[in-house]
Amino acid sequence: MAKSLPVSPLASPLPTLGVVPGVRLGAVEAGIRYKGRTDLVVAEFDAGTTVAGVFTRSKCPGAPVDWCRTALKGGVARALVVNAGNANVFTGKAGIETCRVTAEAEAELAGCPSSEVFLASTGVIGEVLPTGKITAALPGLHASLTENGWEAAARGIMTTDTFPKAAVKKTEIGGVPVVIQGIAKGSGMIAPDMATMLSFVATDAALPASVLQALLSEGTGSSFNAVTVDSDTSTSDMVLLFATGKAENPAINGVDDPALASFRTALNELLLDLALMVVRDGEGATKQIRIRVTGATSDKSARVIARAIADSPLVKTAVAGEDANWGRVVMAVGKCGEPADRDRLAVSIGGVTIACEGTVVDGYDETPVVAHMKGQEIDIDVDLGLGEGKATMWTCDLTHGYIDINGSYRS
Repeated sequence: MAKSLPVSPLASPLPTLGVVPGVRLGAVEAGIRYKGRTDLVVAEFDAGTTVAGVFTRSKCPGAPVDWCRTALKGGVARALVVNAGNANVFTGKAGIETCRVTAEAEAELAGCPSSEVFLASTGVIGEVLPTGKITAALPGLHASLTENGWEAAARGIMTTDTFPKAAVKKTEIGGVPVVIQGIAKGSGMIAPDMATMLSFVATDAALPASVLQALLSEGTGSSFNAVTVDSDTSTSDMVLLFATGKAENPAINGVDDPALASFRTALNELLLDLALMVVRDGEGATKQIRIRVTGATSDKSARVIARAIADSPLVKTAVAGEDANWGRVVMAVGKCGEPADRDRLAVSIGGVTIACEGTVVDGYDETPVVAHMKGQEIDIDVDLGLGEGKATMWTCDLTHGYIDINGSYRS
């Protein structure tokens, strides 16, 4: 049984969630690993629902990731089954068989081919997933699904998360109102190598799978792929985006259709909202850190530098200790192998420039920076002075809490 963890001091409140026409969800306690809490989630979608997905780039992915990559080729979805507590990773043929049996059991209930059932698992690696507990729970869960099951689903996919994560946006396509709503889970083993956790988003927009995929791939670049908690990429992560078509908006003629402008903006904002909730629930986190790099030789170079800063244990522990140790930022810039010139570099914290042109700013007063470091949202800016490249990443501080949680994760 997992230990009860205190809620993160950075916890985001759960928004008021509505419905997404064409989606029904629910959660149940299947006893997969946890006691006294839900751990199995199902979502079912009306016929005609299209789907897009992005997955972990880990070379050791879980069986559900492989299953979803294959299912995604069809471009349509009728159901999603997610379990918490067991990742179904490194379980050999048993893991593959669990996916097949689970998908077939859900497909029978949803009235669709098993190839239209998507699967996700999160939790401990290397333990065989008790398939029988899932298949035994599915009929009752199927019967209880409701359009209002979003909060239950958000809670049911949690592992070391300390608060449920959900977001909603209302927008339009061609003048027709549409809604986008999503949930996510993630707290540790988080690094930008898409994906970095589990997230499931649905909309009632009518969009072809190819357009949906292009939008999702684009949107994850500045959201889920721009956050890191501990530099570790999970074996199980994915983001799936479902479009039921119930809004009956005008037909979209490709991803560059001007009618998609508002929808694209709303989707990107929702993805970032969910990604930042993962950072704010970083295991043991007490502060959110925003790192912005400008003046790099390219956006790609800026991204590498931003990640080097975000992943640095020395930077993260300095923030945890509320120490405005800008030298650790300089260290992280210098170590990552990207173009940098000590005598052009500028470092700012909390909007105060501390060092530039190779030395500390003349007359630098640390007082406002110290005050900034005591807050919950820390801003670090680096200008390399070399070009137009820029990137932004988000991370959290590194505290004793991270060790406490991960030192006892399997117990």
